[in-house]
Amino acid sequence: MANVIVLGTQWGDEGKGKIVDLLTEHANVVVRFQGGNNAGHTLVVDGTKYILHLIPSGIIRPNVVCCIGNGVVLDPIALIKEIDELSESGITVNSSNFKISPLTNMIMPYHQGLDSAREKHKGKAKIGTTGRGIGPAYEDRVARRGIRVGDLANRQVFESKLQANISYHNYMLENYYEAPTFNFEQMRDEFLRIGETLAPYVDDISVILDKEIKENRPILFEGAQGTMLDVDHGTYPFVTSSSTVAGSACIGSGVGPTAINYVMGIVKAYTTRVGSGPFPTELNDDVGTHLAKVGAEFGATTGRSRRCGWFDAVVVRHAIRTSGVTGFTLTKLDVLDGLDTIKICTGYTRNGQHFDTIPSDTTILDDCTPIYEEVPGWKGESAADARTYEELPETAKSYIRRLEELLGIPAAIISNGPDRYQTMVVTNPFG
Repeated sequence: MANVIVLGTQWGDEGKGKIVDLLTEHANVVVRFQGGNNAGHTLVVDGTKYILHLIPSGIIRPNVVCCIGNGVVLDPIALIKEIDELSESGITVNSSNFKISPLTNMIMPYHQGLDSAREKHKGKAKIGTTGRGIGPAYEDRVARRGIRVGDLANRQVFESKLQANISYHNYMLENYYEAPTFNFEQMRDEFLRIGETLAPYVDDISVILDKEIKENRPILFEGAQGTMLDVDHGTYPFVTSSSTVAGSACIGSGVGPTAINYVMGIVKAYTTRVGSGPFPTELNDDVGTHLAKVGAEFGATTGRSRRCGWFDAVVVRHAIRTSGVTGFTLTKLDVLDGLDTIKICTGYTRNGQHFDTIPSDTTILDDCTPIYEEVPGWKGESAADARTYEELPETAKSYIRRLEELLGIPAAIISNGPDRYQTMVVTNPFG
């Protein structure tokens, strides 16, 4: 049995949720290892849509245990709302199939206040965060003043940390950002009640995973966002506040790197990104509009429209190198239906200099011009109608083979529509 990491290879929004849902048929445990509720994973199962922000996508599958690891920053208010919404949809979430690490840092209301105040203060220089408080929560975690889920079980510890944090952050909100401040007593009482609600779910995720590994039961590690949003390896500072590469799966869940057998990179058949920052293949024309409309390119978490562009092989090769990707899943192939020709970015140029890799200086990347290779589309045929790889249009199969050549790894899964059944498994990463 294999343990598999699923992660995004572009700027997020590659369709990871659907693939995690598909692969959890073969997994005992699914663990989310980084990010917060700034992520949104959309699943369509038998025509029913589920949108998840914190709970791993495996929750739709019966007999799968879903875990939130220590690398996540958790908004407990949002989590309780998500649990309630799933329950209303007939999906059971209880202490048997859902676990939270006590080491998980929480997103507090003052983190959200800081996030919004900072973006407003930056004006045109804003990063384009979701305003969910992700960055400030990770800052407190690294500064060793974060409040963790486990702290809610110890009232004295929780009150001491909360009092210190509210005093610290209120000072900045009031005196620097001129933004609303927060009340200690009100927040204390609310979060003590939250602690009682979440207590049944709290468990040692590292111990749970270690037992699964020793008993040779498969685990799926679910990433959020994408490699180009990694706090170190992405288009800094226009990135998220966590590490999105494969190595983060071990740190954010409490397992060693020798436990990992396969890294699945999710690759959209074109490229999108949300928020500010460099995007070499961005299209501000009719093709970009086509991709956005047909691909329904709006964020599952925020509803924000996504910037769209051609496939960028330089970006995906960067992800393959930094995460040791074994094979890739190609998603949204059907969105390219109706195009006469398709372009693939194979490199960049700037002032006569050629780039085959991502420049570390984002100001250089922002000034790069993509080098395109043009290939035939399959206008008049439909990738969406295919139920097997062999049924795909010949030019669609040629497109996939060309991506394999440029990326140097095989296409393991092809997704040609939003529903679970619209998937072609060439190679099962679980064996």
